Amino acid sequence: MSAAAAMADPAERRLRVAIAARDPVRRRGLAGLIAAAGHDVCGSIGDADVLVADLDGDEAPPKTGFAALLVLSDDRARERDQEFPAVLPRAVTAEVFGAALGAAAAGLIVRMPGAVLPESAFHAIEEAAGQALLTPREIEVLAAIGEGLSNKAAARRLGISAHTVKFHLEAIFEKLGANSRAEALAKGFRRGVIEL
Repeated sequence: MSAAAAMADPAERRLRVAIAARDPVRRRGLAGLIAAAGHDVCGSIGDADVLVADLDGDEAPPKTGFAALLVLSDDRARERDQEFPAVLPRAVTAEVFGAALGAAAAGLIVRMPGAVLPESAFHAIEEAAGQALLTPREIEVLAAIGEGLSNKAAARRLGISAHTVKFHLEAIFEKLGANSRAEALAKGFRRGVIEL
């Protein structure tokens, strides 16, 4: 499948999915659901297109820099969970789970029918979407700039051209709504995209 076709229909694209779950039985079960949906389980959140966070009780999902987040929770009405763009009950069916992975990867809001999304959640969803805006390479470029590297030095470190670094920086500025390197770094840090 071409890259353009994969972008046009995320449901048809093979996703890399990381799992955050304390219970090994739940992890194995989720891995089976992911494989049945035609996607791959990956061990690193940093390499994932989607992170599935299986929350039990008062757990909080791990912070991610760019992976889309699909939260599975016992109580979908819980206020904390409504902050996240994609939330489903832990007892979700395989069919719904598979569809939700593609939707979460595409940046869509995922809820079961009848779930209410409070007005206060929209700001949090916009912030979460901001984290998902940057590609892995853009995050690497932003992190290199955060270390004080010039475009040329960042290019050498990442094995790309200085022109490509400049291209990524322009995309980062646009996505984060920043006008300077310092502003992009500050916004990236606030949103948890990079760590200083």
